[in-house]
Amino acid sequence: QVQVSESGGGSVQAGEGLNLSCTVSGVAFENCALGWFRQAPGQKREVVACISRSADTYIPDYVKGRFTISQDNAKNTLYLQMNSLKPEDTALYYCAADSRLSLSLEPDWYNYWGQGTQVTVSS
Repeated sequence: QVQVSESGGGSVQAGEGLNLSCTVSGVAFENCALGWFRQAPGQKREVVACISRSADTYIPDYVKGRFTISQDNAKNTLYLQMNSLKPEDTALYYCAADSRLSLSLEPDWYNYWGQGTQVTVSS
C-alpha cells in the first residue's frame, strides 16, 4: 500500500520561508515522478513544482525563483523549499507521486496523494 505524507506547513509572515517535506512509502521512490501542488479555497489545484525520475524539474513562472524542489532517495523524501512567501501562496499544499515513466503538470495524472499541509502567509 502506497502512503504519502506531507509535513512542514505553518503560518508565516510575508517574506518568510518554509520547507515542506513529503515521505513516500510502498513504492520504489527513486522510480517515481513526484510533484507538489496547492489548492486555495474555491480554486483549482495547481502545480508548484515537479520532478521526474531522471531528476528533470519543472517550476511554473508564478513561483519560479522562490520555490525549489529536491529529493533525497535515501530517505524516500521530497522537499519543497519556499522562500519569499506571499499572501497569495496561502493554500493547502499536497505531495503527489506516480510510478510511471513520465512527468505531468496535471493533478489528475498522479495516482498517489497525501492529505496536504496548510501554508498560511499573512501580510
